[in-house]
Amino acid sequence: MQYRQLGRSGLRVSVFTLGTMTFGGKGAFAKTGSTDLTGAKRQIDMCISAGINMFDTADVYSSGVSEEILGEALKSRSQEILVGTKARFRMGAGQNDAGSSRYHIVSACEASLRRLGRDHIDLYYLHEWDGQTPLDETLEALDTLTRAGKIRYAGVSNFSGWHIMKALGTAERNRLIAPVSQQIYYSLQAREAEYELLPLALDQGLGVQVWSPMAGGLLSGKHRRGKPEPEGTRQLAQWNEPPVHDIEKLYDVVEVLVAIGAERGVSAAQVALAWVAHRPAITSVVIGARTDAQLADNLKAAELALSTEEMARLDAASAPPLLYPYWHQASTASDRLSAADLLLLGPSIKTA
Repeated sequence: MQYRQLGRSGLRVSVFTLGTMTFGGKGAFAKTGSTDLTGAKRQIDMCISAGINMFDTADVYSSGVSEEILGEALKSRSQEILVGTKARFRMGAGQNDAGSSRYHIVSACEASLRRLGRDHIDLYYLHEWDGQTPLDETLEALDTLTRAGKIRYAGVSNFSGWHIMKALGTAERNRLIAPVSQQIYYSLQAREAEYELLPLALDQGLGVQVWSPMAGGLLSGKHRRGKPEPEGTRQLAQWNEPPVHDIEKLYDVVEVLVAIGAERGVSAAQVALAWVAHRPAITSVVIGARTDAQLADNLKAAELALSTEEMARLDAASAPPLLYPYWHQASTASDRLSAADLLLLGPSIKTA
């Protein structure tokens, strides 16, 4: 297992993180899985044995049950085990039971600590953008929680590029502790993060945790062109993340995954995970599974190093189109581009 520095922080996290959205199976989250405490302990043992030191949850997952199960499963574990959770979504019927106000962020953090049975949270994410709360209020709340020892590091999730830059600028202007990481959706199924979020991470020194690197299971190799949907998948359960805008392109990507997997004697899932883990700017890939067998297969991806030729095949099948102003920059600004710019533009310039 590799360990990577989380952005400009001094924290080192495993290249894979166990995501626990499947823990609990309450409400809408039952569509993703329903791992109970016994199953959670078993999966956590598997992950720790493989070298994983980071576990990810959120207060909204199964209305807090995921946090409760994770906290109970980690009791008496080494203090070196890291836990990340998130707040922003609605957790009650009150007017202030959602959002990123100081009121909600502080009360949500305290509630998460109680459910987790811990005295601190290692990595605390704003789970989504809140356009109605002033950022200085939100960041001041995170700063207060950090200085009080209730959280060790703060991050943002599902923010746009300008949202993150506004947050970093506000933190610098007000001399507040700034976010050190972003958690984003990124996979071979959808590479929009390469337009702004990954270049921003390189330029600003932000860590990147990737959620749903398997595109909700769409990249497992089970979803094939002309074949019926497999039983027990999130798609059949009508879990609508992530959306699929081009099903034929998805099938093209899956065919390459399956082909490389067959050539290497590994699963298509392992190939998909290895591709994400070795992309520029990525710190850690959040994996999760309904079953122990799926988790065991995913963990093997930590040992898989794809060749340059294999990465290129996957890149070609999944490449995002260059939107404006990127196509213009590729054609007219190639003499003065940074490493952050080249993350997206490099392949187009090399083949132009």
